Amino acid sequence: MSTLRVKQGPAATRVLGVGSYQPERVVTNDDLSETMDTNDKWIRDRVGIIERRFAEKDELLVDMAVTAGAAALADAALEPSEVDTVIVPNCTMPAPIPNAAAQVADRIGVKAAGAFDLNAACAGFCYGLGIASDLIRAGSARKVLVVGAEKLTDVVDPTDRSNAIIFADGAGAAVVGPSDEPGIGPVAWGSAGDLVDTIYMRDHRYLYQEGQAVFRWATTQIAPIALKALELAGLTPSDVDALIPHQANLRIVEAIAKKLRAGGAREDMAVADDIKYSGNTSSASIPIALDHMRKAGTVKSGDVVLMVGFGAGLSYAGQVVICP
Repeated sequence: MSTLRVKQGPAATRVLGVGSYQPERVVTNDDLSETMDTNDKWIRDRVGIIERRFAEKDELLVDMAVTAGAAALADAALEPSEVDTVIVPNCTMPAPIPNAAAQVADRIGVKAAGAFDLNAACAGFCYGLGIASDLIRAGSARKVLVVGAEKLTDVVDPTDRSNAIIFADGAGAAVVGPSDEPGIGPVAWGSAGDLVDTIYMRDHRYLYQEGQAVFRWATTQIAPIALKALELAGLTPSDVDALIPHQANLRIVEAIAKKLRAGGAREDMAVADDIKYSGNTSSASIPIALDHMRKAGTVKSGDVVLMVGFGAGLSYAGQVVICP
């Protein structure tokens, strides 16, 4: 009987570079008040958003992913030929076929790449990062480009003030590669399928969510997932330099940070608040926030960053990452 050969990759991985892209069009709360019954104070009080970015009609999810992915490669000082796998977490491609990943890989110049999309909604980037790390450690890939990209304005009813004020467009990316020292911790992930009806596509066209139900779930269930990711990485809350939760709602972000500080996280722990100026970009929100925080100097190379994503499914995932 023949014995199969099994690959074995490096013991550890790390993020080599990050990049992001947002459309040029800025939409303020006052802009939205011209088309629906809302106002700046009402929006700020409920979700913390000041402005967000909307893509133009002819700007596609793939276009945004290409720009963010190319930026991440440049940040990692890598050529496209050095990447062999592309993963595009998203939940807003206009159709399931063709996928975004193969198109993104080709346009960036990553030829003959393993390429697939991943739909874990707002938890997608953390899912993708975990899979990329495991692919490399298993020897199935050498370097992986993960691009969370969304064009949520395609799937949000512009007259629905509960959702139209929240969601926006953009893309964020990370390149993952081998490392001598661990730079990406184990993923802590799971799902609450019994709550699937709290976020879904209404009439197969528009995104709908039970805002209060999701808020209650996120503010009670996500901090323990973040703590689990720390435990799996062999760290404690006091080790965390920066917390980057999915940018769903500023009140949710603040509630998660408060619980982590109650569990021992430092008062000087940086907390992502990209939601204020980017809105909720689903699978793109965490990498966009990381890129913005790096550029602002809020986080620096070597910092311990705790990421946790959560959204439709309901799905959730988190891991600890060393900032590149």
